Order: sequence, then C-alpha cells, then structure tokens
Amino acid sequence: MELSLRERIRAGDPEAFAELFTAHARAVYGHAARLTGDRGTAEDVVSLTFLEAWRLRERLRAEAAGLDQDTGTPADESLRSWLYGIATNVLRNVRRAARRHSAALARLPDRDPLPDFADDLVGRMEDAARLTAARTALSRLRSGEREVFALCVWSGLSYAAAGEALGVPASTVRSRLARARQRLRRLSEAELARQEKARPGPRTGQVPGGRPETARSTQEKHR
Repeated sequence: MELSLRERIRAGDPEAFAELFTAHARAVYGHAARLTGDRGTAEDVVSLTFLEAWRLRERLRAEAAGLDQDTGTPADESLRSWLYGIATNVLRNVRRAARRHSAALARLPDRDPLPDFADDLVGRMEDAARLTAARTALSRLRSGEREVFALCVWSGLSYAAAGEALGVPASTVRSRLARARQRLRRLSEAELARQEKARPGPRTGQVPGGRPETARSTQEKHR
C-alpha cells in the first residue's frame, strides 16, 4: 500500500516534506504577516516553522481513513493545524525577542527625533486609518485571543483545528474568539477616536488659500 503524505513526512522523506511546503507555506506566511505586519519577519517565521517541523516530524500523529485518529479533523487540515501550532510557538519567540530588543534600545541614550510623516498620510486615508486602528487593537488583545482570532478568522481554521494547533479544547477556542471579537471592536473604535482627536485641524481664523478671515473682512468693508 502506498504510504500517505503524513507517514512519508514522519519517515523523513524529503520529497514529501517539499510537498508539505508547497501546499502550506503560503498559508503560514499569510498567518505570520497578518500577526507581525512585516513581510521580512513573516518570511523568517515561515523558514523557522518548516525547520522546526522537520526537526519534530517524528512527533506528527498517525492518521486513519483520511482523518486524524485523535482529533477527527480531516488529514489535510490536521497537517495545516500542526504547522500553525509550530508557527504560533515561533511567533511567540519572535515577539519575546522583539521585546528584548526594544528594551535594549530603550536603554540607549536619546537621539534627536526624525520627523515622521506616516501619521499625517494615514489620517488622510480612511481605509488606512481603519487598518492601522485594527492592527493596533489586535496588538492589545491577550495573546490567546490574538492567536485564535488569527487562526479562525484570518486563516479559516475550524474550532477543532485551531484547538489542535494551540493545544486547547475547541470550546476554549470558541470562548476566546468571542471575547477577542468583542474586545477588538471596542479597541478599534477607541483607537479610531484617538486618531481623529489627534489629527491636526485648520488653524483658527484661516480660510482656504491661507488668508486670514479678518483681512478678507477688512477688504470687503472698503469695497
């Protein structure tokens, strides 16, 4: 009988692992890119995820009749959730490393700040403002809520598959996702309001074209 892809991966078949990469690398990249907001970091996460998957290949569970014998999820989805589980751990390590890096930079002497025009540009683009607000709000979710939101909403995993990736029951995924959606909506609205409040408005006494209102009124009196 021909060995399944999962069995070939467990046996260390390089061609089977190449098939796994071809089938799921793009999905892992999208998952990482949405959580990090950085293409370069997402590419690093993909590389580290598949390196870890190769190292941990013998721990991949067996399957039966096209289903994962432990979770009952379809074999292909179970392989994908296995990779997402590894990617989740890689992302956690990446975030820890980023926090350590930020802490190290904070200890350096202050430098003269450079002007940043990004906020002004975002303020003129409603869609970009909403994307920025959503990304900021997502970063403020608890890690468990952020992970289930990314897996279930962005990557389309079922509760069971997301639970397999995270090592928690499907009921836990469901409750975390409900909380994540509520908090994400509230935090996004608050961030949009903060951006709107911080957005620079027109100067008092100015009219389009940059002429003071008082000057125009004086000229009109002498006509």
